[in-house]
Amino acid sequence: MQSVKLKTVIETLKLKNLTPDVNIDDCQVTIPDINRPALQLTGYFEHFENERVQIIGYVEYTYLLGLSRERKLEIYEQFLGYKMPCVIYCSKSEPDEDMLRLATEHGVPILATKQTTSSFMAEIIRWLKVELAPCISIHGVLVDVYGEGVLIMGESGIGKSEAALELIKRGHRLVSDDVVEIRKVSDVTLIGRAPDITRHFIELRGIGIVDVKTLFGVEGVKETQSIDLVIKLEDWNKDKEYDRLGLEEEYTEFLGNKVVCHSIPIRPGRNLAIICETAAVNYRQKKMGYNAAKELYNRVQNSLTQKSDE
Repeated sequence: MQSVKLKTVIETLKLKNLTPDVNIDDCQVTIPDINRPALQLTGYFEHFENERVQIIGYVEYTYLLGLSRERKLEIYEQFLGYKMPCVIYCSKSEPDEDMLRLATEHGVPILATKQTTSSFMAEIIRWLKVELAPCISIHGVLVDVYGEGVLIMGESGIGKSEAALELIKRGHRLVSDDVVEIRKVSDVTLIGRAPDITRHFIELRGIGIVDVKTLFGVEGVKETQSIDLVIKLEDWNKDKEYDRLGLEEEYTEFLGNKVVCHSIPIRPGRNLAIICETAAVNYRQKKMGYNAAKELYNRVQNSLTQKSDE
């Protein structure tokens, strides 16, 4: 199961820790969804999603203000008695002394943000969806080409890193070389990035390790990128038939998501960087509604129809 440290959540989202006496070193967030404990603050704890991050907004805050101290203590005891990652107060609202005292006793971190509840909920859900998404590592090179994430795959030594280096020299950006971590953010979106150890490095056989960020500057690298297109490099096989029109799309699958895939045969004289650029632009054209292969097919059909009419 994927998890993210609560310390990382606090640092990334710039949260204020109101319970410094609570040890958060081992606190983990494992679920990307959040919960607003409105019903729980009225005493209804059936179906309570206590394993989620708990968000208290202005509505919950004002409701608590109207309760007697005895009733609030009763609710706080029940609420904080459940195991939960943390409680976050939004919209500049702050917990009272009883909440902080009982939270410290139960070991529940209380955090606060000045953001409005809706804005903060959207931000934390988006961030947690990425951090806690299902993840796999595959062998390949991921490059941002004209805004499209192109994942170059193939056997070791076939020329993936060399193609990526040429693309970087042509103004495109490297995301990861050799190993790509792929996260399934949604049913239609895959996000790729490099492991921390190899980030910004490329391995070139005969030369060694190259630091792309140092050689080409920060404009030559990118931290994360959606995976839109897969290019598989393979040795040229004269007995194999390769797609020459592109009327039917081929796909490859990662974590249940399908991605458009092109198999590119390699032989001397083929410029892989230009092929990757053209594939990325052609893919973008198709997304915008224009398919060159279908246009050619329609022209041929119209020409044959005209000749038959004559």
